[in-house]
Amino acid sequence: MTGRQGDVAAKRVGPLWMTLFTLAWLAIWTVQLTPVQLLLPLQLDTNSQGEDWIAGVVWAGVVLSAGGLVGIIAAPLSGRFSDRTRSRWGRRRPWAIGGSLFSAIGLVLTGQVTGPLAVGASWVVVSVGVSVASAALTAMIADQLSEQRGAASAAASSAQAVGIVVGVGAVVLLALSVAASYLLLAGIIAVVGAGTAILLPDAPSNDMPVFAAGSSGRPASWRDRDFLWLLISRLTVNVGNAFGTSLLLFFLLYGVRVASGEAQDDLLILIVVYTVFVVIASIVAGILSDRPSAHPLRRRRMLTAVSAVVQAVSGIVILISPSLVMTGIAAAIMGAGYGAYMAVSLAFATDLLKDPDDHARDLGLVNVSAQLGQLLGPLLGAGLVALVGGFWLLFAAAAVLSLVGAAMTYAVRATTPASPVPAPVPR
Repeated sequence: MTGRQGDVAAKRVGPLWMTLFTLAWLAIWTVQLTPVQLLLPLQLDTNSQGEDWIAGVVWAGVVLSAGGLVGIIAAPLSGRFSDRTRSRWGRRRPWAIGGSLFSAIGLVLTGQVTGPLAVGASWVVVSVGVSVASAALTAMIADQLSEQRGAASAAASSAQAVGIVVGVGAVVLLALSVAASYLLLAGIIAVVGAGTAILLPDAPSNDMPVFAAGSSGRPASWRDRDFLWLLISRLTVNVGNAFGTSLLLFFLLYGVRVASGEAQDDLLILIVVYTVFVVIASIVAGILSDRPSAHPLRRRRMLTAVSAVVQAVSGIVILISPSLVMTGIAAAIMGAGYGAYMAVSLAFATDLLKDPDDHARDLGLVNVSAQLGQLLGPLLGAGLVALVGGFWLLFAAAAVLSLVGAAMTYAVRATTPASPVPAPVPR
């Protein structure tokens, strides 16, 4: 096995693999973040300019967090099953397809129901499906790549920002109703998500042995202090990011006092600005982290920490001047910091993995750390808004948590060798 691992590790994937991988993540981020940014707030907003508007903010936080808490259980659990799956379709492909189709069902349901409880229950289905598909796709980075892990991580993180623009742009520019919007998203994940999962290579694994827990003799990644510190820092930075992004529509309506008829258009502009900087920063940072270095893990650790500091600056900018123009500047800064952070921290995580037979489970935990942050953020953020009756504490907390996450990154010792690549060659 060792010899073949070396052969696989030396291989590089071509443009077709990167294109399919990017499209798969584009579909996932589009169907996950369009409801978070626009559709769910619209469904849960009380349409009140009085104090009752806070109830809409709180319900949005509760619904998003409920879906997220279920989804974060699904990611490592499905990843564990994926690691042990043996079929002629491979280990990852069946789970990526199944998760995509399950998400589509949940999206259709979410668009047909009303009321916070029904919307929340339907959103749970979406979150589970997205988590299952994400765990399978993320494992492909560690399974199939070594030299291009930063580039693949950049593709996944840049697709996150582009997905928001694709989804929100389609809803706003086509003037779709909420129900029609969810049907469109369901079609995207069913066709693009499942389609790319079918086309991405995944080695048939029905002839691979099923390993009992701990039989490989290698320590579990989730018990490693460095891996755990990275998980905690990703959680912290993502909570900070969610504070700055998830309640943005409410901030425009009740913080900046944008007219309700203009809020959606302004939100789309801010998302586009955010997206441009996420894409540029993630690609640049991912490529930089892949460059040969005497200490590659130190390079990734440094880039990860610096990116979190850049994100922190965005919260300070809004605190200085909570206007529409300054919000746009903050969106650019946050996009640059978060795009670079997500690209490099994911590549950093793949380098810290211990056992190639548990890639999906362990990277499912890496996904969970980000998802939990993004889905606890709205709930905690809504509480901060309700506590002070405004948004200043929300953005102050966003800056502080980003700085804390940057500091936590340096608790990771940059001495762990890159994770090995398993033997099966995808075809």
